[in-house]
Amino acid sequence: MADALAKTGFLGKEEHAPTKTFVLWRPTAKTGLMSWLTTVDHKRIGFLYGISALFFFLVGGVEALLIRIQLMVPNNHFLTAQQYNEMFTMHATTMIFLAVMPLSAAFFNFIMPLQIGARDVAFPRLNAFSFWVFLVGAIILNIGWFIHDGAPNGGWFGYTPLTTKLYSPNHAIDMWVMGLQLLGVASIAASLNFIVTIINLRAPGMTMMRLPVFTWMTLVTAFLIVLSFPAITIALVELMMDRLFGTNFFEVSGGGMPILWTHLFWVFGHPEVYILILPAMGIISEILPTFARKPLFGYPIVVFSGASIGFLGFGVWSHHMFTTGMGTMGTAAFSLTTMVIAVPTGVKIFNWIGTLWGGHISMRTPMCFALGFIWMFMIGGFSGVMHAAAPADAEQHNSYFVVAHFHYVLIGGSLFALLAGIHYWFPLMFGRKVSEFWGKLSFWLVFIGFNVTFFPMHFLGLNGMPRRTFTYDSNMGWGTGNFVATMGAFLLGIGVGTYFVVMVYTFFKGEKVAKDPWDARTLEWGLPAPPPEYNYLVIPTVHARDDWWYEKHHRSEVAAERAVHAKEDAAHGGIHMPFQSIYPFIAGVGILVGAVGIAVVDADPGPGLVGRKLATCLVGFAILLVASLLWSLEGNDGYHIHPEGEVEGDGHGH
Repeated sequence: MADALAKTGFLGKEEHAPTKTFVLWRPTAKTGLMSWLTTVDHKRIGFLYGISALFFFLVGGVEALLIRIQLMVPNNHFLTAQQYNEMFTMHATTMIFLAVMPLSAAFFNFIMPLQIGARDVAFPRLNAFSFWVFLVGAIILNIGWFIHDGAPNGGWFGYTPLTTKLYSPNHAIDMWVMGLQLLGVASIAASLNFIVTIINLRAPGMTMMRLPVFTWMTLVTAFLIVLSFPAITIALVELMMDRLFGTNFFEVSGGGMPILWTHLFWVFGHPEVYILILPAMGIISEILPTFARKPLFGYPIVVFSGASIGFLGFGVWSHHMFTTGMGTMGTAAFSLTTMVIAVPTGVKIFNWIGTLWGGHISMRTPMCFALGFIWMFMIGGFSGVMHAAAPADAEQHNSYFVVAHFHYVLIGGSLFALLAGIHYWFPLMFGRKVSEFWGKLSFWLVFIGFNVTFFPMHFLGLNGMPRRTFTYDSNMGWGTGNFVATMGAFLLGIGVGTYFVVMVYTFFKGEKVAKDPWDARTLEWGLPAPPPEYNYLVIPTVHARDDWWYEKHHRSEVAAERAVHAKEDAAHGGIHMPFQSIYPFIAGVGILVGAVGIAVVDADPGPGLVGRKLATCLVGFAILLVASLLWSLEGNDGYHIHPEGEVEGDGHGH
């Protein structure tokens, strides 16, 4: 194969094609800070998402520990009521929007293009822009910790009228509103990119029913984001108009309806639950076949059930509102849809069990986290089905029982799967493998700590403890349960800390491995570890659902096929790659300046204050406008790479 490539001239140096469009400055740095600010490589952007998500995961974890310290004993004064409100608001907002969602996006960016045989996403600069806007939104959400107004304190759900100007007169809620709007822009931009990439950039032979399940769940999640985020965007714009311009969408005194916010929020909020959990289900559906040494049981059913969950997720939002007096018809309808959505979830679990049944199971660290996910998610699902019954929901609503349920689904479920995914794809991403001893130690610390933390909360809730209360009296009988939960939280924190220390050590000093250390099944594992900038030396032709497994048993046939494709690529000048660009980053800076002007700069009457707010907004808008103009003038030109050196075997490095 190497000889065939050499004869075609495919092996050689990188060449920059002449550009036909106006370019003010073309960054060329391959290393250093500037290379990261200008990157459009989907793998680097995935790494940026991942590092940011893990940082905010630690921030959210610290906020959770502060909450648990406050509730550890009765009548505690570790936090004031105001500080407690800020902590539980920012803990939930951070974990949902700044940790779990971007960590899923990190896998979408890094893994999905590799799984479909693509060299990048459809719109590389838009991909970079989505990350910088996400980072701006995260900064705006957290900037309140560093100014006198304090952090947002109205809960991650932002219920009106508590978040209107009357009850929250400072800028904390303005920052929360602006930050979430920017995160919505980033999520929608990235999702549209993923949809176009999966539909248009699949390798030859990669039909929709040959897509890996993780890629399928990426597609379903992207559609959920595109369809659900407009609802929360409308609600946030209306709240911003009420707060800044005196409209009356939610002001009761002016004829507004606070219940409108609740409906708009949960029309987004319940699909958001599946936005968080479907990527986790996709990861589990990749890990189990690898370590069970057999194909995924019932692949079409798993795919169909994932799509069904996404579709049905839009029809259950009002089960969060059974206590608002919807009436018997509305309550009955949403009770039924809540029961129905449990069916495709159960189907997935039975298919995962079918995958394990009769397999040659290898209990490696990713498999431990995957099995932990199934068990934790089932517990969360059982308690969730209880809430389909409106009388039970009315009893448990806003109690600590719901806190336990929520965390078993989204932490025991989603986060366990994401931690499994990091372990699973770490050798592919960085060419190093995590120690099994330290990996399993971190798993057991996290698993035990999680259950000790959240399982007692079921009993606290049934015993009447309300959620979002900053203290309680000793005669309520909640002291023992809260003390145990706090001890569990510290054990969980030790487990998470161990996990990250092990990962950082592995990144620098871990055992180097060749490609495919797990003997995996899907296409991405045929690449060198870590993958080169261009991913595939030759775009593969897919012959089977588990194509890498197929290739490992048909090497000579695939090698000959790759030689033909290499000649075709050489005839077109080599591998075409997009140029780096600084303009997505500059556009993000402009959005940051404008958002600070809207949400942070004081707009109360006073000498020069209104003018300062307006000036800041105009400066940010000008930066965004100039960056967008220069971005548009860059055109779609790129450069060609002629990879140097010998290639082992064929285009996959056999």
